[in-house]
Amino acid sequence: MTGATGFLGMQVLARVLRDSDRHVVALVRADDDAAAAGRLRDALALILSEPAPEDRLTAIAADIEAPGLDLDGGTHDLLAERVTTILHCAASISFVLPLDESRAINVDGTRRMLDLARRCATSGDGLERFSYVSTAYVAGRHRGAFGPGDLQCDQRFRNAYEQTKNEAEALVRDAATAWELPTQVFRPSIVVGERDTGWTNSFNVLYAPYRSYSMGQYTVLPGRLDGVVDVVPVDYVADGIWALMREPAPAGVATYMLTAGDLAPTLREIRQIAVDYFAKGTPAIIHPTAFRVLAAPALGLLGGSKARTVLARSKPYFPYFEVETRYDARSTQAALQRHDITPPRFGDYADRLLDFAVQARWGKAIPPRREVVADMPSVAA
Repeated sequence: MTGATGFLGMQVLARVLRDSDRHVVALVRADDDAAAAGRLRDALALILSEPAPEDRLTAIAADIEAPGLDLDGGTHDLLAERVTTILHCAASISFVLPLDESRAINVDGTRRMLDLARRCATSGDGLERFSYVSTAYVAGRHRGAFGPGDLQCDQRFRNAYEQTKNEAEALVRDAATAWELPTQVFRPSIVVGERDTGWTNSFNVLYAPYRSYSMGQYTVLPGRLDGVVDVVPVDYVADGIWALMREPAPAGVATYMLTAGDLAPTLREIRQIAVDYFAKGTPAIIHPTAFRVLAAPALGLLGGSKARTVLARSKPYFPYFEVETRYDARSTQAALQRHDITPPRFGDYADRLLDFAVQARWGKAIPPRREVVADMPSVAA
């Protein structure tokens, strides 16, 4: 497994440890194995109520940006011989990273994990499956419905993250076909905190604009009132990945849209939730084209330099307020219903997200999940 110390990865790993007896080898970016084990232990301490079972965890220092994952030959051989399932979660989710740097992590890193997968498939007991965490935003600026069978490589993208995840997913699909690897591709949309507790240790995308609005820093925003802001809680995504990974391995490539789909809110709803929760004024929504003109510093129409600074800081997130894509999650949601897993409406848990964000000072003072659960007896540990 890669990405085990990340926001989504740690949630999936917690479920593997809770619901199975499988041994997990986590490839962790670190100087040595001891440091890798420390990083993994610290990550799991944030979300587990009890210490992780160390006899079922092996942390290995690795680097998906380095040739051979920066593993010595003996370790590489041992993994190829013993690993039967690969879950590749690691990625750069930065919206501002330059294309070449994002590509080095998301595309080249995935290529190296596929190379390992090919070795595993021809060694030991073979490879049961290669599971890859992609994103619904491989759709880029596609208009209209976008489902599991859709992937266009000539799409327009909002940032290097979307483009390189699109390229990486295409790479996964090509390798799966060429090497006959049973492959699962998971496409979550915007992932936020847990629906029951609000807990998260990742405060980006929606959180940054909500924080700025709570401080009275927005009077106007770019976007489309009917723009789709597809949001899912991390527990839905992690539950879905783990449930689908326990189903029989697919023949070929199976793709899953871990999105809200028809339940996704619009920007109008996202704005109203903020207005109701923080009791601030309602910011005006201006069409993105008009906003780009009005936001020009020379015009000075948005409240002076301070307002423009806030808007500039939020700029990477604004494109997600004008999305015209509707992610078709019907087949995935039908598959997950067999496991009693259903996506909630954002409005049903948004207040809990904001309660936790305020409590955690928007990421500056994040309590361990067990402390949050202790204050909420109805929530399962």
